[in-house]
Amino acid sequence: MRLRGTRIGILVESDFYEHEIWYYSYRFPEEGAEVRLLSRLWGQPSLTFTGHQYQAPLTCEHSFEAMTDAELGTYSAIIVPSGMVSDRLRWTDDVSKPAEATEFVRRAMATPGILTGIICHGMWLLATAPDLVRGRDVTCHNNLYGDVVNMGAHYVDADVVVDGDLVTGRTGAEAHLFARRIIDLLAGEG
Repeated sequence: MRLRGTRIGILVESDFYEHEIWYYSYRFPEEGAEVRLLSRLWGQPSLTFTGHQYQAPLTCEHSFEAMTDAELGTYSAIIVPSGMVSDRLRWTDDVSKPAEATEFVRRAMATPGILTGIICHGMWLLATAPDLVRGRDVTCHNNLYGDVVNMGAHYVDADVVVDGDLVTGRTGAEAHLFARRIIDLLAGEG
């Protein structure tokens, strides 16, 4: 169990790609990691989201809203998954300010010791924070190629790209490759 004692946070919202989230929910614990689903709960104790393909329900009981720096520091990795999750999480009532999820990812990326994983359309969450990927090597879904170039990132045509503490993946269909790379890095084997 290479990841015993680690905690991995995965952002969720409705329209999540079921196969990806289900894979993470089994694969990371298989290596000993605790997985926590995180979302904006809007003051509720939990919310149930539905998946994209099967409309499978998924209940989230942990919020990134008002998470303290101390609690954030208990995570070894924060993952922004594929699909429409990031599009839903980037909603903000004040368009002049980044969404709360974007600010949460900014905080995670600024915290030493936290690996950030962004796969597929997850890059949408950083559209209002291009400084987080400017000058970095990334991959993403082919549909977001123009977005990452406009954000100032260096697009790499690969299924998984590692640039320091940032791991990016091309599509949810490569979630297994993405997860394997994150596991290896967290285990100190990357």
